[in-house]
Amino acid sequence: MNKLPMALSALTLAVASHAAVANDEPISWDIYGKINVSLQSNDLDDGNGSQTDVVSNASRFGIKGGAKLNDDLEVIYQLEWQVDLADLGGSDNLRSRNQYIGLKGSFGEVTIGRRDTVLKTVQGDIDLFNDYEADVKALFEGENRTSDTVSYYSPSFNQFRFGATYIASDDPAVNDGISTAISYGDEGLDDTSFYLGAAIDREVEGYDVERLVGYTKLADAVVGLMWQQQEQVDGTAEADGYVASVKYPYQNFTFKVQYQMMDFSVDGEQDSIAAGVDYKLGSNTKVYTWYTGRNLDTIDVNQRYVALGIEHKF
Repeated sequence: MNKLPMALSALTLAVASHAAVANDEPISWDIYGKINVSLQSNDLDDGNGSQTDVVSNASRFGIKGGAKLNDDLEVIYQLEWQVDLADLGGSDNLRSRNQYIGLKGSFGEVTIGRRDTVLKTVQGDIDLFNDYEADVKALFEGENRTSDTVSYYSPSFNQFRFGATYIASDDPAVNDGISTAISYGDEGLDDTSFYLGAAIDREVEGYDVERLVGYTKLADAVVGLMWQQQEQVDGTAEADGYVASVKYPYQNFTFKVQYQMMDFSVDGEQDSIAAGVDYKLGSNTKVYTWYTGRNLDTIDVNQRYVALGIEHKF
């Protein structure tokens, strides 16, 4: 079922009151990126022992910016690609990430293109091992960056925000997907002492998902918890689980621990424990080490990973 005309109509209505457009201002833009590479030992419990690899952990670059159209309307855009510094070469080296164009004003923000769903982004900063082996996507569904997407983010109302993602299906036999989310607080805990979020996916990448997340400061530490329930749209593969994470900064160090578990209704449990230390070399550069142990009861496998790496943002 194709709901794209309805979504585009909603977009048109949202900006109709801003239709009187002045001369376009010069386009502003920023080039940004992140290089993250590690030496990693992998023991997959497959009878072949451990192997050592150089891994590019979602290294990326992009350009983002916009232009003011009038006093309360601007066009915004982002074009981002992932690059593999370790293994891939040639045309296979680049992979598309968030790439969209949209409008922003007092009504909020509307974009069209490829973008993370609001259920994915509602997790905030709870995943302390994002882009590593202990990334929550290893056990949890819902970490989707979808194409054919229209996204809406509301302005902040007393720290509350609402978001929605509509995913158009290219297949007539597959329904369009919807992702909705509401959050309270500042993800970075700069303006609020805690952050809360709730989100629901319906028929997104073959799954229905419900997610709750929250984290807060306890003295200098940040403690977080995320709960999720997921089920394939055909009613199979039902599971529920949680993530618990703690990080503690001390001088130039940040100590991190994260546990996650997913209990499948048929096949049993999968869980993961990760611990790591970051050492800040500068405002945009750090070195780090981490360990991850993953127990997959569903296939009777115990995997172990150790890494030492460096990250630089620009």
